[in-house]
Amino acid sequence: MSSSLNDGTVLAALEALPRDGLLAVEAPLDGAPEPLILHRAADGGVRAWLNVCPHAGRRLDYAPGMFLRSKAGELVCAVHGATFTLEDGRCVAGPCRGESLRAVAVHCADGQVRLGAAPMDQ
Repeated sequence: MSSSLNDGTVLAALEALPRDGLLAVEAPLDGAPEPLILHRAADGGVRAWLNVCPHAGRRLDYAPGMFLRSKAGELVCAVHGATFTLEDGRCVAGPCRGESLRAVAVHCADGQVRLGAAPMDQ
């Protein structure tokens, strides 16, 4: 699955994503809308992954846009309890331990989270 490297599609306003928060959005990847999870780290950086658990291919949220977090703050799959770090999307507990969420390149520009790698002139 790929998208144009610098697609630039606006996914969300940065202010809609609080620090250490998660946000469900959809993005056009390979010509079809795909569910994504955005995470804004405490340092302000934004990461994105497909909202698909590598264990069974199901969404991680228990209701649209509603995610479970462990006491340590990790993302937990609502279906089978797989637990993922928010630093790199790696599964650290549960049925897919050692696998990872599929990362999607995003960047921030003009107060917006955008799809794709940051343009080289930024």
